[in-house]
Amino acid sequence: MSAEVYDFHTHTYLSDGELSPIELIRRAIVRGYRVIGLADHAGPGTMEVVVPQLVDACAYCSQHWDILAIPGVELTHLPPGEIDRCAREARRLGARLIVVHGETPVEPVPPGTNAAAVASDAVDVVAHPGLLLLEEAGEACRRGIFLEISPRRGHSLANGHVARLSEATGARGIVNSDGHSPADLLTAELARHVARCSGLGEEMVRRVVKDHPRALLARIDGRSGRRA
Repeated sequence: MSAEVYDFHTHTYLSDGELSPIELIRRAIVRGYRVIGLADHAGPGTMEVVVPQLVDACAYCSQHWDILAIPGVELTHLPPGEIDRCAREARRLGARLIVVHGETPVEPVPPGTNAAAVASDAVDVVAHPGLLLLEEAGEACRRGIFLEISPRRGHSLANGHVARLSEATGARGIVNSDGHSPADLLTAELARHVARCSGLGEEMVRRVVKDHPRALLARIDGRSGRRA
């Protein structure tokens, strides 16, 4: 069990990733993945195309291979006031996992995105929320929204800050790959290494890479009524 990998933030060629959904899932299996979330960049005008394809691919792969593949979206660079509405629309289309592209220090994400994401009960994960405020982390804790610790170049610059605010408020951190290519996929040891390098102690590392992913699965399971 300790070698299993959980990763709730990856991309296919339906947005800016390199692989088809099925090839990405197959390569993840070889890397030791137990769970993979396909969260392609989406927003108004693209969700209607992206989400049904991910739903079909994830169902197909989960049926034939020993992996839980979860269809989702990463709502990216939206006006903050649209995040809750778009998250609910993505769920209506079949997305089981809603990730919001957070206020990373290396991209021009609209200010207020983190606050809008943690205010929405339809959101599951705020990806690389680098410019996170203490009160936003506290709201994430209150709503059970997960805060991503990222190995991705640039986004990872704020991992220490995100980890500290998570510990201070009780918000649950989680390591995701934000993978766009096969080389980006996690291993169990890499996930632990990313968590350690964010400044977390060994007990919190264990929670971030093992307990918190299971808690996120329970959240997804509770929404869908299906066994995760």
